[in-house]
Amino acid sequence: MIKLFVGLGNPGAEYEATRHNAGFWWVEALARELKLTLVPDKGYHGRLARTTLHGQTLWLLEPQTFMNLSGKSVAALARFFKIQPEEILVAHDELDVVPGQAKLKFGGSHAGHNGLRDIHAQLGTGDYWRLRLGIGHPGVKAEVINWVLKKPDAEQRAAIEECVVRTLKAVPAMLAGEMDKATLLVHTSKPPRPKPPRPEGV
Repeated sequence: MIKLFVGLGNPGAEYEATRHNAGFWWVEALARELKLTLVPDKGYHGRLARTTLHGQTLWLLEPQTFMNLSGKSVAALARFFKIQPEEILVAHDELDVVPGQAKLKFGGSHAGHNGLRDIHAQLGTGDYWRLRLGIGHPGVKAEVINWVLKKPDAEQRAAIEECVVRTLKAVPAMLAGEMDKATLLVHTSKPPRPKPPRPEGV
């Protein structure tokens, strides 16, 4: 079961609406749903919320270290409260998934994502869960850094936000340790089809 939900992003108003902060958007939406407030905690280098659900302590964390040092925050909390890597879910932006879709994955490489790279290094393993929130790819590798640090257009932002709402429906299964069910919920949850254009004159 998941005991620690982590959202990745960069702190500061200038980054708030950028694609790289999709993980923050997800954890903040979860906090709203659970009626929790993320508050700064210097000891864990992040914004933190804690609650108890079904007798189980649940943590929400937004590292405030900047993306490249995300593992410093995650590892500090996980070690102190003896949370195992497989009990951690990290929500993050994903270039290889289109906006409006998400993928749930356990383990594997960091695939060049700097936030995951540092979490791998600090935990000493890649055996944790990732919720990969699609932001799309600019199509040219040289443009990736610019792409993730820019705001998505209104249509993409709406698709990502709608995806956040849909994937939150998998959280009860995650909390129950039913990760196969959670995966199915995330992967079969597709964005609604766009309505066909209305004929002119109607």
